[in-house]
Amino acid sequence: METPDKLKDLVRQKYGEIALQEQDGCCSSATSCCGPEGAKVEVYNIMSESYEQLEGYNPDADMGLGCGLPTQFARISKGDTVVDLGSGAGNDCFVARAETGETGRVIGLDFTPHMIDRARANAKKLGYTNVEFIYGDIEDMPIPDATANVVVSNCVLNLVPDKEQAFSEVFRILKPGGHFSISDIVLRGDLPEKLQSAAEMYAGCVAGAIQKDDYLGLVRGAGFVDLHIQKEKEILVPENILLQYLTEEELETYRSREGGIFSITLFGRKP
Repeated sequence: METPDKLKDLVRQKYGEIALQEQDGCCSSATSCCGPEGAKVEVYNIMSESYEQLEGYNPDADMGLGCGLPTQFARISKGDTVVDLGSGAGNDCFVARAETGETGRVIGLDFTPHMIDRARANAKKLGYTNVEFIYGDIEDMPIPDATANVVVSNCVLNLVPDKEQAFSEVFRILKPGGHFSISDIVLRGDLPEKLQSAAEMYAGCVAGAIQKDDYLGLVRGAGFVDLHIQKEKEILVPENILLQYLTEEELETYRSREGGIFSITLFGRKP
């Protein structure tokens, strides 16, 4: 893969394009976008789950870019301060606001300017005064120590080159006794080299995935306790997408391998 800075530029570019395409009405959370790169945006939507049953859900903020429902499992209480990492158009933030109520506070962090603009517009339209969206890098968050009772994130930590530093930052911004609920993609077994080097598969959270045991090891190493997986499911990448990167023979080998790609929703607590 590319250098960390180039990977960040790639993610910022790709998600900026998605934000602008949706803003122009070219696509919805359930479909791929229009334009020359449109067919490949399907990569970003293959893992998403429906938020429609959750209080606070707003369709305008749901871009279908996640891989779980972390806010559903986040144990948010009234009055909590919640930070959403990689907040996109604001979907998880608005669900979190329904849980934390008027006395709570929700902060969305994203490093894609067009996503920040879109989220702020959604919050303004909804009249929310206790939800804010700030620009920043998960590896160096512009958030004070011990700010959050709860941190949530949906299929974003995969996109961070230095995941060890990212979890160190999550630990820093949590209050003592605070916790996180994070949905992310992990691997069991290796991905084919062609998928690992595919920019669209990286920005779509697949090629950025690391081994499940390594992922859990990074979280433990950051100091978190009470780790447990709240939900796990296998991600089956559609054949038409895989064939953009693999030959028929390579696809057959890939399908017959041990392991796979999995979405996990992980809980952890700061002592």
